Amino acid sequence: MYTARAQRAREAAAVASPPRQGGPVRGLLAASHAAPSIAVTVVITALAATSGRSVAGSALVASAVLTGQLSVGWCNDRVDLRRDLATGRSDKPLVTGAAHPRTVAVAAGCALALCVPLSLANGLAAGTAHLVGVAAAWSYNLGIKRTVLSWLPYAVAFGLLPAFVTLASPGHPRPAGWAVAAGALLGMGAHVTNVLPDIDGDLRTGVRGLPQRLGPLRARFLAAGLLLAGAVVLILGPSERIGTVGWVSLAVTGALALAVALPTGSDPHSRLPFLATLTLAALDVALLLLRGAALT
Repeated sequence: MYTARAQRAREAAAVASPPRQGGPVRGLLAASHAAPSIAVTVVITALAATSGRSVAGSALVASAVLTGQLSVGWCNDRVDLRRDLATGRSDKPLVTGAAHPRTVAVAAGCALALCVPLSLANGLAAGTAHLVGVAAAWSYNLGIKRTVLSWLPYAVAFGLLPAFVTLASPGHPRPAGWAVAAGALLGMGAHVTNVLPDIDGDLRTGVRGLPQRLGPLRARFLAAGLLLAGAVVLILGPSERIGTVGWVSLAVTGALALAVALPTGSDPHSRLPFLATLTLAALDVALLLLRGAALT
């Protein structure tokens, strides 16, 4: 009873307190998950460029993706405020007071409102694909993350990104099946990798998505398996011959997956598995960019 009352008091204080530690703009930017938002935007913009979009078309793709990602990031931090307070997340701007909850909520809504016309400006089919992906990401923040289906929004959102790129191209071609499958696998792998460091805290606050239910050991095996499968699809999926780069990539991804599976000695908190899965994810992204011209 006391703990719950104290937690509500801390949340009320966070809502009432003015922004500090660097000013409201800096705090708002930190609450947007700027690094992953920019990373996803850069990757999808590069994918659009390598698949044949013009500079103007690639810029339009970038605008839609960035506003969608920002809306998801701000939504995530605002929805997670109570959980972040309970777990003492001092790296979160809403917990430290660097950003105001109401400001973050308004920013999320404004970014989402901008995302709709920017997405549809790429064409009805492309815009719809992107907005479905953004809606999936919001559904994750708003509750699906606490269920065994926590992987599904990631699979939908990432799987639809290649479709957004191709459907926005001249002629509106459909994406290749292997590209959608690889995007979905990359998204699911990213989901599991993203929550690996926070599984214990998530369980304490009632977040029981698929990785949390599996536990740290099985979750890291799942992350490695999904990302390895994504790399295999990216290498073997296109009809062109594999070549030296493909075989080397298969060898590297296999070695990274093995690094995740190997015992880490007496240190249960070793970061090797987490770093290996991050490297696997980065390699998958690089392979996706290399295959940009074959997306359709």
